[in-house]
Amino acid sequence: MKKLYRSTTNKMVGGVCGGWAEYYGWDATLVRIAYALISLFSAAFPGILVYLIFWLIVPKKPQELAAAPEEKPVE
Repeated sequence: MKKLYRSTTNKMVGGVCGGWAEYYGWDATLVRIAYALISLFSAAFPGILVYLIFWLIVPKKPQELAAAPEEKPVE
């Protein structure tokens, strides 16, 4: 079962955007840029508040999962 975790390897502040990128299979840089733009155009405060809330409620990826290779979809 796939779970959302904060990234331990692909993080800049708290690993929230990196965790979203890993969960959905997206590029973390694009997720960060999109999140920053959305935050700026919404007067920044709601975006910062949402990030802090996710930082508190989304668990950090366990070490045994962080060391395991990422699953690639079979085509």
